[in-house]
Amino acid sequence: MASVEQCAGAGPGPPAPRVRAAGPDDVAWCRPLRLTKYIVLLCFTKFLKAVGLFESYDLLKVVHVVQFIFILKLGTAFFMVLFQKPFSSGKSITKRQWIKIFKHAMAGCVISLLWFFGLTLCGPLRTLLLFEHSDIVVISLLSVLFTSSGGGPAKTRGAAFFIIAVICLLLFDNDDLMAKMAEHPEGHHDSALTHMLYTAIAFLGVADHKGGVLLLVLALCCKVGFHTASRKLSIDVGGAKRLQALSQIISVLLLCPWVIVLSVTTESKVDSWFSLIMPFSTVIFFVMILDFYVESICSVKMEVSKCARYGSFPIFISALLFGKFWTHPIAGQLRAVDRAALQEGTEHVLSGGVVVSAVFFTLSANILSSPSKKGQKGTLIGYSPEGTPLYNFMGDAFQHSSQSIPRFIKESLKQILEENDSRQIFYFLCLNLLFTFVELFYGVLTNSLGLISDGFHMLFDCSALVMGLFAALMSRWKATRIFSYGYGRIEILSGFINGLFLVVIAFFVFMESVARLIDPPELDTHMLTPVSVGGLIVNLIGICAFSHAHNHSHGASQGSCHSSDHSHSHHAHGHSDHGHGHGHSHGSAGRGMNANMRGVFLHVLADTLGSIGVIVSTILIEQFGWFIADPLCSLFIAVLIFLSVVPLIKDACQVLLLRLPPEYEKELHIALEKLQKIEGLISYRDPHFWRHSASIVAGTIHIQVTSDVLEQRIVQQVTGILKDAGVNNLTIQVEKEAYFQHMSGLSTGFHDVLTMTKQMESMKYYKDGTYIM
Repeated sequence: MASVEQCAGAGPGPPAPRVRAAGPDDVAWCRPLRLTKYIVLLCFTKFLKAVGLFESYDLLKVVHVVQFIFILKLGTAFFMVLFQKPFSSGKSITKRQWIKIFKHAMAGCVISLLWFFGLTLCGPLRTLLLFEHSDIVVISLLSVLFTSSGGGPAKTRGAAFFIIAVICLLLFDNDDLMAKMAEHPEGHHDSALTHMLYTAIAFLGVADHKGGVLLLVLALCCKVGFHTASRKLSIDVGGAKRLQALSQIISVLLLCPWVIVLSVTTESKVDSWFSLIMPFSTVIFFVMILDFYVESICSVKMEVSKCARYGSFPIFISALLFGKFWTHPIAGQLRAVDRAALQEGTEHVLSGGVVVSAVFFTLSANILSSPSKKGQKGTLIGYSPEGTPLYNFMGDAFQHSSQSIPRFIKESLKQILEENDSRQIFYFLCLNLLFTFVELFYGVLTNSLGLISDGFHMLFDCSALVMGLFAALMSRWKATRIFSYGYGRIEILSGFINGLFLVVIAFFVFMESVARLIDPPELDTHMLTPVSVGGLIVNLIGICAFSHAHNHSHGASQGSCHSSDHSHSHHAHGHSDHGHGHGHSHGSAGRGMNANMRGVFLHVLADTLGSIGVIVSTILIEQFGWFIADPLCSLFIAVLIFLSVVPLIKDACQVLLLRLPPEYEKELHIALEKLQKIEGLISYRDPHFWRHSASIVAGTIHIQVTSDVLEQRIVQQVTGILKDAGVNNLTIQVEKEAYFQHMSGLSTGFHDVLTMTKQMESMKYYKDGTYIM
């Protein structure tokens, strides 16, 4: 490849061209330009496919689904036979290959049937969101769910986004037409096939539109397997285009007898088939032909991952736009009865659940289609004598690998049951969920709004238990290269968030109670007593299970301690005139605050107080008619919740702000005084101590020692003194006297170190936990 440049000559006349070889920069500059036209072509094709799917939905209102598929495959087969010439081009097809093509055609007909029947149930918008996903997206999703090579945390997030999107369509999709379709209006059971499909959906116990969602998810998984088999078969028969042409021809032959029977046995809803030639031609070209050819070209010219990313976004955006502004341009060509149905406004609407689902589908498609990152970085462990960095790839670098979700659930459940705190939270969560679902079931059965409301309230409380359970599980995860301190502080964060939730709940209960004190409403207490008694029994079990967390938190302030420690060897590294020493002692510091368990306990305590308040107010209302008792009890409970949660938030904030643990202040002050009496230790500076988690108090300190002292002995003495004071994760930096004097000469501010140390010795300690100079 060469490029031509115009070069001005010395003499008259036009400049002479100069030819030079194109370098890598020219190739890199041209490649994005070549890809841009394919990206634009792909986006435009997906836009036209969305148009074709919306027209297909209008056509399926008057055309039976089997007849519709037959016409599509007939038109596709005619076009591909005309242009591909599958019988005259390529090598001859063997009998065994014809059998495989026959199976391929049958599978294609079944997938098309599921696809377009799901289209009639869900509408074109939801069908585009569910079914138009690239094979690489679905394969990545299935590998995350069912294999141990899912591709890392990013792929797991993508799989979670995909599942959330499907759940949004199942649970949060409010569509007027869906409720009407659940009634099975006249004409839906116009054949044995549609009757069988509707019966299968009814057997699942879900509404028609939800059955359509499940049907499209099934069709999507089948489509991926179908495409995988097609790629293998296309190699044997002479290419994907030839296989597609032959498969469409056999599909037409398979569907032809079925269409003839339907035409004879069912009444046609079409006034004039001639008027539908143009709509069918549009659908055939946009949905079947153009999309197939453009996908084939782009998959060759671009990476498969890029093709999937650039193809999903435009079709989702087009689906949302058409869902809002589609005007049904061929509605006038439909039968009069269907036109009247259109005028009633029974079309699928754009709901909030669909918008949220589209956002999550877009995110999941972008994440799942992205190539996996290879070669995770290891941990830097040092340098070679030549200065080459050395990495350890056998440790935490492999903790970034993902595992299948069933295996992850199994391993997590095993870890939950191994530890006392997480095991108690899990058992109480199961009991709470059981009571919640019993309450919801009985509320729906008796049409009791009070029971249903209390059931959803308990379901909200379960979210706090789930957060506490997850925090208890994460706190035991091993430290990684990124989170080198581990995940122990997640318990503090969980307790802090639970405390904030309780403050918000107490505030709203307080405000509602004040409003009801002014104007007490009349209450129906018919079902309040049994529900409250049942909730009280469940919550009392939780109080008994989590009371140890409350007792331990009070024990912290009283100075009780029980610990079992084991220490690693302490060591010091000398570098000319200064060194570093690290002393570690990992154990269970009994005075540690488990904010996570305290948060869970306070949540259960709040529910218990609520049940007691409801029982007391119910008795007062039934016996004396005191409707004001309900807001009075609620007001009292809100104040108790707030007062009980303030210490938790205060303690959690102090830990997050790295405050010196209050229960260790006196011991650490005495320990720092003892350091001054160590022989060979001149002074110390920058002492920092903080609580890292419920069982770890960390600290760092710089010590200055004489030149002739043995560093290891000083480090052991300092570590032992501070360990006795409660510091079980200590880092010591040792500075020799010569180095200390050298730094003093370089910086005038360094002379203040000894002065500061002497001032610290003059500090006085008071019982209220404060220091003064």
